[in-house]
Amino acid sequence: MRTALGIIVVALAVSGCSQKGLMDLRSDSYGPDEFLILPNKELEIPDNLNALPEPTPGMGNRVDPNPKADAVAALGGNPATLGQTAVPSGDGALIAQANRYGTPGSIRTELAAADAEFRRRQSRGTRIRLFPVDRYQQAYRREAIDPFEMNSRYRASGYMTPTAPPVE
Repeated sequence: MRTALGIIVVALAVSGCSQKGLMDLRSDSYGPDEFLILPNKELEIPDNLNALPEPTPGMGNRVDPNPKADAVAALGGNPATLGQTAVPSGDGALIAQANRYGTPGSIRTELAAADAEFRRRQSRGTRIRLFPVDRYQQAYRREAIDPFEMNSRYRASGYMTPTAPPVE
């Protein structure tokens, strides 16, 4: 009886170690991806059949699902602006303020290289892994912002802040 109970306890303890964090998005399953299956919209018959565009190979049709546009419309946005690459005229002041000191054209590659170097420096001596560890949280531990501390700081300064759950 005692050995059976010990085996069950060990099995439960080992099974708890297999939990993946939210930062590990790799799938170890060979099954279908349920997020790739989208239902089609209902067929529509337009009022004027002569106004239909000519079919183009490789292009979508009117009933193909467009999850990004559907999400934008559900959140109150304008799905027609998804394909635009120009900055909207209402954001001109924001862009001017952000560019007031100039912006280098290679900022993305510079930041990616600096981040890779930072994570490499932070991971020294942690090459051997006996247990799964969240390396992202380890590397950026010093840069993390405590939301409860910031909330209390803003409240002490007189700013109105939204309610927050109690600290656990």
